[in-house]
Amino acid sequence: MTNYWLMKSEPSEFSIQDLAERPGQREPWDGVRNFQARNMLRDQMKLGDLAFFYHSNCAEPGIVGIVEIARAGYPDDAAFDPEDKHFDPKSDPAKPRWYRVDVKLARTLARTVALRELKQYPELAGMPLVQRGNRLSVMPVTAEQWAFILSLVKV
Repeated sequence: MTNYWLMKSEPSEFSIQDLAERPGQREPWDGVRNFQARNMLRDQMKLGDLAFFYHSNCAEPGIVGIVEIARAGYPDDAAFDPEDKHFDPKSDPAKPRWYRVDVKLARTLARTVALRELKQYPELAGMPLVQRGNRLSVMPVTAEQWAFILSLVKV
C-alpha cells in the first residue's frame, strides 16, 4: 500500500528545479531537524511512497510537484560533519539522531497549487498543512486528500 506525504523545501535552499537537474533526478532529503518529522522519515516512509513537493517560505507557497521515495529512511550523515550546516554534535554514527530518505522526481505540476487555494476547500480542512500553527517540514497526506489535490491540477 502506498503512503502519501507532503515535503516542504524553501526554493532558495532546494527547489523542484534543483531536483530536476540532479543526476537521475534523485537526491537525499536531508536537514530535517524536528523529531516528529524525523520519525516519519525513519519509521513510516517506505520505498515507492509518493509525496507532494511543496515550496515554502517564498512569494507563493504551494505544491509544485510529486516525488517518489527512492530509498527508505537511513541516517543523515550531514549531522556528523562539522563543516555541514546541518551538523549536530549530539548525533553519533553509532546511534544516529537524524534520518533522511532519497526522493526521485515523478513530475512537476502544470501549475503551483497555492496554499491560499488549498485553504479554501473543506475537503482539505483536516490536512495538517492548512491547520494553523503547523510548521512540520514532512507531513502525512490521506489518500482522499491526495486524490482531491490531484483533481485540482487534472494530472
